[in-house]
Amino acid sequence: SRKPKFCVEMARPSSNMADFREVFAKSKHIAIITGAGVSAESGVPTFRGAGGFWRKWQAQELATPVSFARNPSRVWEFYHYRREMMLSKHPNPAHIAIAECEKRLSKQGRSVVVITQNIDELHRKAGTKHLLEIHGSLFKTRCTNCGNVTANYKSPICPALAGKGAPDPEIQDAAIPVEELPQCEEEGCHGLLRPHVVWFGEALDPDVLAEVEKELDLCDLCLVVGTSSVVYPAAMFAPQVSARGVPVAEFNTEATPATNRFR
Repeated sequence: SRKPKFCVEMARPSSNMADFREVFAKSKHIAIITGAGVSAESGVPTFRGAGGFWRKWQAQELATPVSFARNPSRVWEFYHYRREMMLSKHPNPAHIAIAECEKRLSKQGRSVVVITQNIDELHRKAGTKHLLEIHGSLFKTRCTNCGNVTANYKSPICPALAGKGAPDPEIQDAAIPVEELPQCEEEGCHGLLRPHVVWFGEALDPDVLAEVEKELDLCDLCLVVGTSSVVYPAAMFAPQVSARGVPVAEFNTEATPATNRFR
């Protein structure tokens, strides 16, 4: 007899802020899962909604190992454009509130972890310390030859990409030779660099995923902020927490496929 009642409750998530504040006040380990919606307020394109194109391609067409193997110049133009754009973007009140939350709660012996799908580093810029960037970072590179991962904030990342990457659909590909694209600086390597981000069709870093699982097992409250909950495996993080009876609060401008799985 309890099961149908539970289903009815799950189908109508509560928006009672007093209830939420009560749960929040008691929580010792809070996991905050964020997505592109958090950064949209800073003017960062989500590449999922309307107008999510760069030239005539969507991000999903460019952010793949196959695209990079076929046309590394085009893919690097796309990421160069994103890197240069991010240098002028700043954390918005959402990033700042999350960082402030972590700072205040740590003084009370409580913990906050931010698990983000974003690769823009705006959480880091806002001051978040305990941050798991599950899809990597725009400002890290990985060598396709030796595998070395390095932070890289150069602007432009290499001379050949200077002034390239404009998103206008009329612009032709720069067709930069591979040897002029970003190269590894490890001694004797000189391999082609790629953005250190997780592309469509690639698995998440197992070490980062293990860290995420540890935090999800530990948390007694989960906040889902600015994510459509459609990209896996991140889409399963909050439902997994909810399934073990932990409260999940979703902060979005519209309902998502996961909304009815939260409390």
